[in-house]
Amino acid sequence: MTALPDIDLARVAADIKKMAREAGFQRCGIADIALGEDEAHLRAWLARGFHGSMRWMADHGDKRSRPRELVPGTVRVVSVGLDYGQDEDVAWRALDDGERAYVARYALGRDYHKLMRNRLQKLAERIAAEIGPFGYRVFVDSAPVLERALARDAGIGWIGKHTCLIDKDGGSWFFLGEIYVDLPLPIDRPATAHCGTCTRCIEICPTAAIIAPYQVDARRCIAYLTIEHEGAIDEALRPLIGNRIFGCDDCQLICPWNKFAKTTDEPDFRARNGLDQATLVELFAWTEQEFLQRTEGSALRRSGYARWLRNLAIALGNAPTTPSAIAALESRKGIDDAVVREHVEWALARHRASNTP
Repeated sequence: MTALPDIDLARVAADIKKMAREAGFQRCGIADIALGEDEAHLRAWLARGFHGSMRWMADHGDKRSRPRELVPGTVRVVSVGLDYGQDEDVAWRALDDGERAYVARYALGRDYHKLMRNRLQKLAERIAAEIGPFGYRVFVDSAPVLERALARDAGIGWIGKHTCLIDKDGGSWFFLGEIYVDLPLPIDRPATAHCGTCTRCIEICPTAAIIAPYQVDARRCIAYLTIEHEGAIDEALRPLIGNRIFGCDDCQLICPWNKFAKTTDEPDFRARNGLDQATLVELFAWTEQEFLQRTEGSALRRSGYARWLRNLAIALGNAPTTPSAIAALESRKGIDDAVVREHVEWALARHRASNTP
């Protein structure tokens, strides 16, 4: 632990929050590192196989819930939030138009990881310039970190029934990042839950992935299926995916607390390539080279080109039967990738069945 004999730690904590706001973060709090209940919850979730093929969720033993084991010397976590909220009406209109593609709001612009990491690193360096050298490490979804539990304990928000973090004064449209520190800073009061009896997020989930309050079975979650899951998607789930080709926001769009969310005009988060208006046919025509060029610096890269086409084939199978949709699917019938080809055939069969008297 860094020795700071003559420093007022309460003042340092206040200064950190001020510097975080000046760095562009809308939220900042300081958490202790005791996560016993959350560790038990995570173990039970993993034991039920709800993480699907995300084997990295079970890796690293208990380091995810024990910050000091991940970064020796850690005694506190500085947690920050960065808004990415967009116009929700635009999202609803995209979901309602079966010919358009729906991309999760967080993935419309530049990948947030690099932006947040750079800001957090500069924040940590500024803190060091103010108080002297100290031990720290910056994280943005880049290591085994229970970021939502830490953010809750830092007072930033509570974990909702859909398992997203909710800020009473700002909804849930924000990213999280952390600085693990060896400074014994005063901690903030953990956020209290305010979901009450509301179950809108559970009821709206297209695939019933929220199997109970605070319990998500990733194997049914559209975000997992369209981004993380490799191979074929269960035929029973395909019609429920609708036109969602990368992620899903339904549980956040329906949340009453998001009436308090702030929209952002952060240039890096503005939609690229017209993704907030793009049609399925248009995106399905991208070559692999176009996909790589257009998704450079974007979270969309995570799916890879084959999964991108697979997801679009499902959405086209759910789309209205039009000559352009049929032609798009027909153009990929002979594709080399067996998984994509199978989903194209499924989509074409759906259109044939819909036209059968």
